[in-house]
Amino acid sequence: MAANLTLPQFKKRDKFSHKGSYGHLLIAAGSYGKMGAAVLSVKSALHSGAGLVTALIPKCGYDIMQIRNPEAMVIVSGENELHKVPDLTAFTTIAVGPGIGTSDNTVEFLKNLLQQFRQPIVLDADALNIISVDEKLIEIIPENSVLTPHVGEFKRLVGDWNNENEKMEKLTELSVKRKLVTVLKGANTTVVSPDGKTYINNTGNPGMAKGGSGDVLTGITTSLLAQGYSSADAAVLGVYIHGLAGDLAKIDLGETAMTAADIISYLPKAFKTLE
Repeated sequence: MAANLTLPQFKKRDKFSHKGSYGHLLIAAGSYGKMGAAVLSVKSALHSGAGLVTALIPKCGYDIMQIRNPEAMVIVSGENELHKVPDLTAFTTIAVGPGIGTSDNTVEFLKNLLQQFRQPIVLDADALNIISVDEKLIEIIPENSVLTPHVGEFKRLVGDWNNENEKMEKLTELSVKRKLVTVLKGANTTVVSPDGKTYINNTGNPGMAKGGSGDVLTGITTSLLAQGYSSADAAVLGVYIHGLAGDLAKIDLGETAMTAADIISYLPKAFKTLE
């Protein structure tokens, strides 16, 4: 049964905390010509409270990432696309998918990552596209991981539907059967938890219907997951904050000209409303 999105308890920061108190996340993203997705997801994670953020990117994007996000650490893998999975023991959680492409090397990379890291992670974009053509991969996604498909990616995962009720049935079935949190992005983004609870978001606007907005949501959600929120709470709060930042950007910039980067610029104001 669907309900209006109810926000989880926002965690205030302890005066005596340090960067280790707020998690160390890894974002595996980017490929030649698609480094913008990696930059946006990493930057949004940095603005969402994580203690440490590391970018795992191909060598072609090294200078871009170091210049655009100096607060992030960088690990390189492959020349123009992700190839080898590094040691993952240092990371609280991982996001994978934005801009990684779907080459054979990347498919093997994703398979190895899923086999090596068994804590909840966030999967977006090309990670979902890869999984949609290999059902064996969805079976090894860690339980309570967060999937963030837009409508097209969701269709590739579960097939088409005839009406909204059938779409919601497929969304709930995916979440419950696979024990995952699924975030179906769009107007009134819908979050379904592994127990079948469904939440409908009430923030956001059409100005956010731009390339890169989903990459921003990936960074926010992963950052919250790294800070100790449950997968469902990270998804629900992440979706709300993402939309709120978009609404704040709309007030100053309007819907037509705002970009995904503008959403990130308004994350501080959005989080301040909860603090």
